[in-house]
Amino acid sequence: MNTSFLLLFRTPGIWEILIIAVIVLLLFGGKKIPELMKGLGKGIREFKDGVNTDEKKKSGNDTAEKKD
Repeated sequence: MNTSFLLLFRTPGIWEILIIAVIVLLLFGGKKIPELMKGLGKGIREFKDGVNTDEKKKSGNDTAEKKD
């Protein structure tokens, strides 16, 4: 593989993460970040619930078809 491709998609180190955290803190401020994280957590939870609901419906349909 091309080494420039591998360098582009490497795992970020501690310094990159710290720089991103500082930029986010400067952009949104200290009060806004908890609200953003709460919204992000709620969105992830709703997504997981939706996936689980679809899987339950799908497995329910599979068992109903097997009984026929």
